[in-house]
Amino acid sequence: MGEAIGDGAGLTSAGAFFTNGEAIIGLMKRWRAVIKDCRPCRQQSRNPIRPENFHRTVMKSPLCFTLLTVGLAASSLADDLGYKDTPIIPGTKWHVHDSERPQPPIVTPGELATPEKPSTPPSDAIVLFNGKDMSNWRLANGDDAPWVVEDGIATAGGGDIFTKDEYGPDVQLHVEFAEPNPPVGKSQGRGNSGVFLFGRYEIQVLDNYDNQTYPDGQATAIYGYMPPQVNACRKPGEWQTYDIIFEGPRFKDGKLEKAAIVTILHNGVVTQNHTVLIGETPHKQVGTYHEHPEKGPIKLQDHHNPVRYRSVWIRDLHMPSPEDIGDGPAIGK
Repeated sequence: MGEAIGDGAGLTSAGAFFTNGEAIIGLMKRWRAVIKDCRPCRQQSRNPIRPENFHRTVMKSPLCFTLLTVGLAASSLADDLGYKDTPIIPGTKWHVHDSERPQPPIVTPGELATPEKPSTPPSDAIVLFNGKDMSNWRLANGDDAPWVVEDGIATAGGGDIFTKDEYGPDVQLHVEFAEPNPPVGKSQGRGNSGVFLFGRYEIQVLDNYDNQTYPDGQATAIYGYMPPQVNACRKPGEWQTYDIIFEGPRFKDGKLEKAAIVTILHNGVVTQNHTVLIGETPHKQVGTYHEHPEKGPIKLQDHHNPVRYRSVWIRDLHMPSPEDIGDGPAIGK
């Protein structure tokens, strides 16, 4: 027998696997290619995958023994995690509770924002503003972003700014901002800014705490189209959050194939719920779509009000594919 691999517990577990004839035959099929390519196994037997000499063949090679033990353990774990004798989800290749369905990647959540400090991003996020500088941002003409950064805060002024990189088609965008205090102006003249996806779909930023305006132009409105469901504004000077889940539009042969969809949480309150956009968000016009790539910049608007921004980050989203969704629900049945 070859040299021992692992501790006693591992060998005992492996020994138990070897006494299970059904498991051995199953693993023979899984590891056939590995065993064929292993020189000690070829030297041990002309036909190393025959059941009568499978035990000595694998134990002869430390590599094969290790792979077999890991494979058996993984196979046993997968079986414990789900089922293969359940119905197939219609239109997919997956069983209900399928043990072989890919596991979701692990993401470490960040810390939530407080009045005193900004949130920290999740582990897979791309930080757009880090509280130090505007190195990720530019003006429309490509010049450096002129917004002043002080004490971890960027204040709007000097022009609209765009991210240097582009994102999409589907993203989660987190933005923290505070309106000027004391407040100045009224309606659209009070704490006005905006967050633009793809540089063209505006989510309105406005101080609507005790300040009314036209409903499709207030905070978290899809500007010029859809008012928010509720007004969740905090007082001027208090830090606020936008969490925007945006599904970008799709175009094919110059025509709209799928409209953009957005969900927004303002200070943790849902204000837009899977809202379908009518198009872009111009001022005093009905928005329409114009074909554009599946990635685009994030834009923060300078509307001549000193709105302050801190933690800004973005995550790519991967929507379920048609193969994952399958036939979907049986509507009308």
